[in-house]
Amino acid sequence: MGEAETRAQLGILGCGGRMGRLLLAAVLDAPGATLAGGSDRRGSAAVGQDLGLLAGHAAMGRLVGDDPAALFAASDVVIDFTLPQATAQHAALAAQQGTALVVGTTGLLEEHLAELERAAQRVAVLRAPNMSLGVNLLMDLVRQAASKLDDAYDIEIVEMHHRHKVDAPSGTALGLGEAAASGRNVDLDHASVRVRDGQTGPRRSGSIGFATLRGGDVPGDHTVIFAGEGERLELGHRASSRQVFVQGALTAALWLHGKPSGLYSMQDVLGLNT
Repeated sequence: MGEAETRAQLGILGCGGRMGRLLLAAVLDAPGATLAGGSDRRGSAAVGQDLGLLAGHAAMGRLVGDDPAALFAASDVVIDFTLPQATAQHAALAAQQGTALVVGTTGLLEEHLAELERAAQRVAVLRAPNMSLGVNLLMDLVRQAASKLDDAYDIEIVEMHHRHKVDAPSGTALGLGEAAASGRNVDLDHASVRVRDGQTGPRRSGSIGFATLRGGDVPGDHTVIFAGEGERLELGHRASSRQVFVQGALTAALWLHGKPSGLYSMQDVLGLNT
């Protein structure tokens, strides 16, 4: 089998956005991938533009489309960094077309996650609240720490992102909370404290607190604090460039190519679930 036959055909949804443009460029530069195409929402200024120029490369004579179904039909794996409702619709298209799907969209609600689970019964779906390899290693470390440190150590999660981010807490912060809850064998929905204001009373033992900061152009800072009597353990990650999310998503898409149906995570990519 020749190299051209083994290269993954990758499609990019939301290719007119900041992440989408970076993903286009990464796929064009990747030795193991071929750009199957790119799509953006109808009415977007990106629709009709040359994909190569949009990615900062030379013109390639192929244009951004607005038909996600056509993109799924042309691709082996599609990467989705869009909006929750659009991602849910894309999951249904992935199942219909038999195309693997990598989801980096944040702010997904239960109904959106249910669509991903339904699609995963027919195709390979990988969903991660953060595509950074470092963050996903951090999640594993947080799970381990939470399993070893009991309720005498209070867990607080602090995150900061740029001023344009629309969801809070971030998907990554919630993912870190899920990791901590898993290590403690508790339900995050019951344990989490998202807001503190006024006379809140003493901290509830066993709770997992979240603090959200927004400002500037911060790509993403996350710290998980285990605060005990006389000592404090802090595990954290700082992203200085969106390129770490791009490279993680590309790694995930190449790993997912050819995988059987199922719902996967970056922990699978990193071999942490074996």
